[in-house]
Formats: sequence, C-alpha cells, structure tokens
Amino acid sequence: MAEKQPLKSNLFNMTAALVIVCTLSALILAYVHRKTEAPIKAVKDNLELRAIAEIVPEGFDNNPFAERTHIATSDNKRLTMYPVRRDGKIVALAIKSYTNRGFGGKMEIMVGFTLDGSISGYKLIDHKETPGLGTKVADEAFAGQFKGLNPNKVDFRVKKDGGDIDAVTAATISSRAVIDAIQRAYDAYTTFSAGI
Repeated sequence: MAEKQPLKSNLFNMTAALVIVCTLSALILAYVHRKTEAPIKAVKDNLELRAIAEIVPEGFDNNPFAERTHIATSDNKRLTMYPVRRDGKIVALAIKSYTNRGFGGKMEIMVGFTLDGSISGYKLIDHKETPGLGTKVADEAFAGQFKGLNPNKVDFRVKKDGGDIDAVTAATISSRAVIDAIQRAYDAYTTFSAGI
C-alpha cells in the first residue's frame, strides 16, 4: 500500500489555508458581536441611567432615555441630552459629554444642569485615566466643587491656568479634561435652554 504524500507547501496552498482561517475567524467574530451587542448596549444604557439619577439631586418621574435628543456642538459633533422631568415639567437636563484631552485619551462624562445653568453634578462614564491618580477626578473631593457652579459665572479653568477650579494634585491634565467636557456640555445646554 502506497504511503500518502503530504501536501506540498506552495503559494496556492498557503493562500487557500490563510483565506479559510480568516473567513472562519471573521464569521465567528461576527456571530459573537451579534450575540453580545444587545446585552452590552443594555449595560451601557443602565450605567447612563444610573449616572443621571446620581447627578440630578431630586430625582425624576419620566424616562429620560425615551426623550433623549441630540445637540450639535460648535465642532460639528453631537452630544446626547436627556430632559429630566417631574410632574411633566423639565426640572433639569443631563448631557452626555466627552473630551479627547484626558491623560489616557477620550473621556466620557454625564453632566447634570439645573434650569438656571448651574451644574448639579457629573459622573464619569468611560475613561482610561491612571488608576489612583487621574481617576481621582471622580472623587467627591474634586467633583464636589462643581456642584452649584455656573461655568459662565466663574473662571472655568484650573487654578494653575489662572482659573477658579482646584485641580487634583499630580493630575492636572485629567482635571483640565473634566473641565473641557463640562464646558462642552454647558455650551450644548445654553443652545438647548434658549428654546425652553
């Protein structure tokens, strides 16, 4: 009985094997993406809804997600705005904002505003800041100083830059990034509130 000869390694065989492996990998990745897309979105939506509940001081009786809208920014981006209602009246706005100026790159935050333009609070949604250093921008010691501030009525920069905001020690870049994201949200807020 003749012994079976292994396939010779040539360009066609190597290319065919590579195409088969890549195709199977792409199909598996597409399947996993399709199966995990909805649960991941549900988790992100729940995280944002919890953030809204934390930054709006007196709660709400509507579904901010059902009423969300998008506001164009001056740099042709879009921010998502969530009206917060009690007894049918808008009592606050939550705006999902971002900045690309974080130490770790892009940072997303949810910012709450009362109807007079004051900040009711903010919550980090997504970031890549240095643990134990840049992440301190989420701590009450830093975040608490924004509550009740109207960015239009103070010098909305860190003190190192001549402003009124205390930066987190050794995390000035992260502190500036939060201010940038809040300012972007405030600019969107003023655009929207002009129509209330």
